[in-house]
Amino acid sequence: MNQPAEGATAAEASVANSVAHQSRPRQQLAAELRRLRDLAGISGRELAKRVGISQSTLSRIESGQVVPPLPQVLDWAEAVGAQADSQQSLRALTEAAHSPEVQDWAASLAERPHLQDDVRAFEQDAHLVLNFQPALVPGLLQTADYARRVFATFDPPYAPDALAAALAARLDRQRVLYDPAKRFEFLITEAALRFRPGPHRVLLAQLDRIISIETLESVFIGVIPQDIEASTTIPHGFVIYENEDHALASAEPIPGSMVTRGPELVEAHRRRWVALTRMALFDNDAREFLAALRDEIHRVTTQ
Repeated sequence: MNQPAEGATAAEASVANSVAHQSRPRQQLAAELRRLRDLAGISGRELAKRVGISQSTLSRIESGQVVPPLPQVLDWAEAVGAQADSQQSLRALTEAAHSPEVQDWAASLAERPHLQDDVRAFEQDAHLVLNFQPALVPGLLQTADYARRVFATFDPPYAPDALAAALAARLDRQRVLYDPAKRFEFLITEAALRFRPGPHRVLLAQLDRIISIETLESVFIGVIPQDIEASTTIPHGFVIYENEDHALASAEPIPGSMVTRGPELVEAHRRRWVALTRMALFDNDAREFLAALRDEIHRVTTQ
């Protein structure tokens, strides 16, 4: 069974659902846009100029890698002289491609041993990743021992070989944190930082890892203390992936998972992200909080 991933993070299960449930309308839209351009006899370079996008973006749209917003699709249709019925079809395909998909994890967990490679595709495609986790340390920050113990809690459990493959793939994903062209922002609740999937030494090593990773220029970590005055409610975990062409949000409402490229829902996640940042500690305040938490846990282990 496919296992949910970002520490049961949204990203893995949501990618699987994206592939299984959104690829068809997305690929249909891509094929129709490409067909209309071919019929019009317009080169990709020329059409990109008319629509106001880069040629590389146009190529990604035609390959189905990027789902364009409706206004851009309508500009495309006008530029290639599409008839009214074709424009109506494009409108329907665009709305379907942007629609959020929600499905129980159990429906997609039997296809592959893990989904880490799919999450990696989101991370590599984005120049900005906003990751909020209320219950677990985000997968990109997890130590090997912490991640292994988290994977071991999944129900149904991983087979030993599948667990080893998932763990290796998760750790390999973490190389993206060292890419200076990217920016990763994490919001982590105190409850998530205190979650202990093993002995205290596991949590101590995990906190050390976070403190170390926070020194990277591409990584920004905010901590939400338990006793902070709330400016919003704490939602389920979610991740926003953004690049120059598009954005998507993944989330993990139980018992299903959701991924959306719809502008309205992506914007709703952005608003919640902004509200959560008002409750968070950053920079030196966050470092002091993490150090104090580590010292507290260390004292427990030495008593």
